[in-house]
Amino acid sequence: MARKALKLASWTSMALAASGIYLYSNKYLDPNDFGAVRVGRAVATTAVISYDYLTSLKSVPYGSEEYLQLRSKIHDLFQSFDDTPLGTASLAQVHKAVLHDGRTVAVKVQHPKVRAQSSKDILLMEVLILAVKQLFPEFEFMWLVDEAKKNLPLELDFLNEGRNAEKVSQMLKHFDFLKVPRIHWDLSTERVLLMEFVDGGQVNDRDYMEKNKIDVNEISRHLGKMYSEMIFVNGFVHCDPHPGNVLVRKHPGTGKAEIVLLDHGLYQVLTEEFRLNYCHLWQSLIWTDMKRVKEYSQRLGAGDLYPLFACMLTARSWNSVNRGISQAPVTATEDLEIRNNAANYLPQISQLLNHVPRQMLLILKTNDLLRGIEAALGTRASASSFLNMSRCCIRALAEHKKKNTCSFFRRTQISFREAFNLWQINLHELILRVKGLKLADRVLALICWLFPAPL
Repeated sequence: MARKALKLASWTSMALAASGIYLYSNKYLDPNDFGAVRVGRAVATTAVISYDYLTSLKSVPYGSEEYLQLRSKIHDLFQSFDDTPLGTASLAQVHKAVLHDGRTVAVKVQHPKVRAQSSKDILLMEVLILAVKQLFPEFEFMWLVDEAKKNLPLELDFLNEGRNAEKVSQMLKHFDFLKVPRIHWDLSTERVLLMEFVDGGQVNDRDYMEKNKIDVNEISRHLGKMYSEMIFVNGFVHCDPHPGNVLVRKHPGTGKAEIVLLDHGLYQVLTEEFRLNYCHLWQSLIWTDMKRVKEYSQRLGAGDLYPLFACMLTARSWNSVNRGISQAPVTATEDLEIRNNAANYLPQISQLLNHVPRQMLLILKTNDLLRGIEAALGTRASASSFLNMSRCCIRALAEHKKKNTCSFFRRTQISFREAFNLWQINLHELILRVKGLKLADRVLALICWLFPAPL
């Protein structure tokens, strides 16, 4: 029962995070108010995981023939195998091991009862949400069940996770700062995944970065580049970038800062129509084109709630969206305003989440997790993140236009316009670094006035 309640809580947390209720949760929830709840959930999680682990071992009697066979298989495969897991989550745990050829590997092992229990968990979630809907008809959260039915089987297939890891590694191979652990296919199955062992500190651990002389601003820029490329250019998005799945380290050979991306079970594949509309929307938000903000928000299912939708995407107030989200970082007053007003819009938020494309749900969750990392690093809403997003939008939209024209002259024209728009952004970034934010914003305003229509 504890597992079922925890899974429901996890999915509900995703919904609330996507809606903005848990934006900057480290500030919004007072530990003194919610300490008992948090401690209780942590204890329950630990108890469930420990129970599963212990019962899975007890299912094979110590000293029996089956026990000896299993132990011999481990010795056949590994020179050494650490019984104590490096990390444990609701679906699996990871152990460190050494192969006989000396390579150190991470062994991800699925909990024995997860697959059998998953259908029951989803059924319980569906029953509970239907019961809540009877009490509060204005709240529409049945999409949680639909998403669970679609995504949980994929997360339980570790071979699918391995394929995702290889795909994103190839897709982003031009980023020399990204490390995706290599998969050992010969030793992997649907429930056991062997991969290259890569160590590092969590991406939100400032102390680790300072100790290892890793620039937090550089890591934040790299993270923004990586996810902008996935979302706007490729439409293949790693949707679980919580700190435990994103590590940082100094490369053993070059000494350069590196991001290590783990846990590739949950990805969102964006349709071309969705991806292009999303590109246009973010371009409109960055360039403060409110007419197009309304148009593309409505194309993405926001309807008359497009102002709320824009605020959810950017985690900014409507006044800031109208002024320009790249003009100034979030202030303490705006932060407080967002947190205080979030609960007042729960019915509208649930209505909005029920009408946007299903692809948007995991994108909202991903955006929220990334903002949490930026908040922990103190780099949230930096101008560089918006500039990187804008670059990717320009490239994606230009590529789409070139793909859909047969005219050499038109393709040349599109390429020239693309290069010019990218030059505008590079110029603005240079001014930001040399002159400072205040003067750079004036230059950006001049550029927007001279060239008001972005690609």
